[in-house]
Amino acid sequence: MAKWIAQGIGFALFAFGIGYFSMAPAYHYLESEQGLLRLSISHAGQIVGACRERSAEELAKLPHNMRALQECPRERSPVTVELELDGRLLHHEVALPSGLSRDGASTVYRRFPLRAGEHRLTVRLDDSARIPGFNYQRSEIIQLRPSQVLIIDFNPQQGGVLIK
Repeated sequence: MAKWIAQGIGFALFAFGIGYFSMAPAYHYLESEQGLLRLSISHAGQIVGACRERSAEELAKLPHNMRALQECPRERSPVTVELELDGRLLHHEVALPSGLSRDGASTVYRRFPLRAGEHRLTVRLDDSARIPGFNYQRSEIIQLRPSQVLIIDFNPQQGGVLIK
């Protein structure tokens, strides 16, 4: 009988512990006067080299299923991202392409807790090793409210750098 009582007390303590730790201690995602800037980009850079036309002799040497008129390199350019906040460099990163042949997407994910208020944000992105400088740039004044999350994304079909 004592064994059953001890087991019941053990289960009660375990249930109490789970109940307590599911509610406390309180977790605060951000400080009360902070917002969050989230940089989340997955983009395949431009192809490193230019495509070239194959000659008729080269095409004749290839099997029928491999006779593409152009030969293009697979490797992609690394993607360089810079964030500037209120005139100072907040983040600089060069993301290498994924994959064994370096032909996949480059991925960048970072979080920046910031004080709420007005900020000037500049985002620069370079996805070409052949063209010097940044291909895409966006600069704007943002109003960051407490607990607000702003996401920086990239979509070339929608104009490049997006701040949502």
